[in-house]
Amino acid sequence: MKRIVTVQDISCLGKCSLTVALPIISSMGVEAAIIPTAVLSTHTMFSRFTCKDLTDQIKPIAEHWAEEKLGFDAIYTGYLGSFEQIDLMKKFFADFKKDDSTLLFVDPAMADNGKLYPAFDEAFAKHMASLCAK
Repeated sequence: MKRIVTVQDISCLGKCSLTVALPIISSMGVEAAIIPTAVLSTHTMFSRFTCKDLTDQIKPIAEHWAEEKLGFDAIYTGYLGSFEQIDLMKKFFADFKKDDSTLLFVDPAMADNGKLYPAFDEAFAKHMASLCAK
């Protein structure tokens, strides 16, 4: 069975993020592993939302998976909320990309309709571009 890891937030309300990705990936007959980057009360286009950042969990999860010698047929990132999370994903790509057969898919998830989400600026967009280049 193919295995994908998806790295993105859990938005408790709003049709996006892990709440949408998981059922789609599963319906394709693919095992879905997750690394949540944050838990948000709603997606970021709401006027206000709460956010629990989970950056501190990304490295321990990746280290555990490396100890278990897990591999992935695809690595799919969605909402990454910080420069640190982008850098952690660069390392994750390097550590878990098996070879040229591993699909790397980056959804920058930082803007809609040509407008950056309120938490992001041009510097963030440029840093995200460096992940997209992978």
